[in-house]
Amino acid sequence: MAQKPSIPKGSRDFSPVEMARRNYIFNTIREVFALFGYRQIETPAMENLSTLMGKYGEEGDKLLFKILNSGEWLRGLEGKDPGEGSARLTSAVSEKGLRYDLTVPFARFVVQHRGEIQFPFRRFQIQPVWRADRPQKGRYREFYQCDADVVGSGSLYNEVELLQMIDEVFARLRVNVAIKLNNRKVLAGIAEVIGAPDKIVDITVAIDKLDKIGMEAVNAELAERGLSAESIAALAPILAIGGTTQERLAQLGELLKDSETGSLGVRELEFVCARSSELGLRAPLDLDVSLARGLNYYTGCIIEVKALDVEIGSITGGGRYDNLTGVFGMPGVSGVGISFGADRIYDVLNALDLYPDSTQRATTVMFTNFGDKEAAASLRLIKELRGAGVAAELYPDAAKMKKQMAYANALSIPYVAIIGESELQAGTVTLKNMESGEQQTLPASAVVEALKK
Repeated sequence: MAQKPSIPKGSRDFSPVEMARRNYIFNTIREVFALFGYRQIETPAMENLSTLMGKYGEEGDKLLFKILNSGEWLRGLEGKDPGEGSARLTSAVSEKGLRYDLTVPFARFVVQHRGEIQFPFRRFQIQPVWRADRPQKGRYREFYQCDADVVGSGSLYNEVELLQMIDEVFARLRVNVAIKLNNRKVLAGIAEVIGAPDKIVDITVAIDKLDKIGMEAVNAELAERGLSAESIAALAPILAIGGTTQERLAQLGELLKDSETGSLGVRELEFVCARSSELGLRAPLDLDVSLARGLNYYTGCIIEVKALDVEIGSITGGGRYDNLTGVFGMPGVSGVGISFGADRIYDVLNALDLYPDSTQRATTVMFTNFGDKEAAASLRLIKELRGAGVAAELYPDAAKMKKQMAYANALSIPYVAIIGESELQAGTVTLKNMESGEQQTLPASAVVEALKK
């Protein structure tokens, strides 16, 4: 009995229709990255495990896909005691792993090629990453990331440009979004002024859930995490600030005036918001003091994007980090970056049916096939059309007309060109508009111009 074909859990096949849609997203993002002067790089699917291990925390290390050494990998186990622990055994049989994200390989790239690149270095990368996670709805073991980062500059103009890039991508995709903004220094300042500077991680993990679970549940969690009643009471007015972004920044500045770090964070947010406002973003910019996003990683501005018309998690995120390359022996390189969640954006566009009709069309015109002479005449014209940039194809078999038309219909091909015996003799082509059903007979020499329009 033949084996039933299958693919690993958490991975996917993409049909031509799905690929056309995904490429529409990738091409839109790629065009905007290039428009802002970002240049594309690629890194290998696999990295040395020494590059990846220890960069994502203990949990992240467990989610790395490790690759067995080629050849006689069992030799690595000779003389090893299975009781030594899985980490020791893994290092004996595996030296490489699939990349977990694009950020750590990017840091490795910057350090390895530092003599060849110009700083500030603006790069973008659109490639798949792999995580040995438990597959579930919306969570895959293989998925794409679309990252843009600028490293080697601490200027806040980089943040302003990244916000414009986000705005431009979603305007082109016609998705209504809200851009949420916060600053790691503001979070540190909040912990300081409520008298719990050592509890910053506990505070941010709890307040990050404010939207989902509400203030009471957040306060209960803070108490569980060891915060005093006084600290919890001091936090409440900070989380309750309201009004416009400018008004909220003014209130936040007042509340954090005794914290040097917090005040600096507020000034950074004021700068980014003011410059963005002057340039005019289409998407609303929303200051959210509860936004934390993988806190230990970021050191300045934090960005998160939510779709307004679909219930889904964050579809883009990012922020400022001050020591990306330090783990590879090149300390003090500041950077800021964003990552578009292509798979979630794909789900949003599907839910709202926002793909242009042209996305699905690979072919503009299909020529029918009535036999060798007619096919030869068609191929000459197809060559001309392709030379003029019009996608054209010949139905390869001289099948019944009904079957050929059904094929064109199924693939949403907008035009069918017919060269039968009478057209061959007259030097004409019958062109059928598949949407309206209208037919017109044209001289063969006029077909290219007609279809270019």
